[in-house]
Parts: sequence; C-alpha cells; structure tokens
Amino acid sequence: VQLQASGGGLVQAGGSLRLSCAASGRTFSGYAMGWFRQAPGKEREFVAAINWSGVIRYYSDSVKGRFTISRDSTQNTVYLQMNSLKPEDTAVYFCSADREYNQVVLSHPNYWGQGTLVTSPA
Repeated sequence: VQLQASGGGLVQAGGSLRLSCAASGRTFSGYAMGWFRQAPGKEREFVAAINWSGVIRYYSDSVKGRFTISRDSTQNTVYLQMNSLKPEDTAVYFCSADREYNQVVLSHPNYWGQGTLVTSPA
C-alpha cells in the first residue's frame, strides 16, 4: 500500500483544516486506516483510526470532539477533518494503514505515508 497525505498548511487557532490521504497499490477497502502526528521535539502519537468499513472510529483524548476521521472507498481516500484547531495541534501528520484495525490503534501499522505539516499558531 502506498499512501500520499496532503492538505496541511497554516491555520490560525480556532480554524479548520481537512487532511487527505490517497491510497494505492492494494485493495483499499480491506485496510484499516489511521492518522498520527509528531510535534517538534516529541514522539509520534496516535490521533485517529477507522476500520475497513468506516463503522468503527477511535480518537485520542486530545482530539476527540474536534477531529473526525472518515473514508471514501470510491476515491481510495481517508480524511481527517480538524476543527477548533489549537496551537498544540501543530505537528507533522502521517497517515497509516494495516489489515488489522488493532494494529493501527496500537500504533503499529504496517504502512506509513509521508507527513504533511499543520501549523496552528495562537
């Protein structure tokens, strides 16, 4: 699976941004997908996951209620809608994929895309 993330940028705190991750190479619909992020000087952390059907979603406490993960199997794309952005959301965001949903939730997915930078100054 090849993953290509896009949509990062500079947004003032309180604003919104939508990230996209286009998948190719294998049957997208059979894979769980996830988003992670890495802030400067910090370790990469889990943000959100969605199972293969889109029915099951899971979020980190830090983004719950503000971010929404979704997928469009017709477009082989997973999205991360980010609302009410905070300065602490500033990070490089990575998308990921794995056959097993639990591997994404546990931060051990098999496939990673390149990152896209989100900056949300105060």
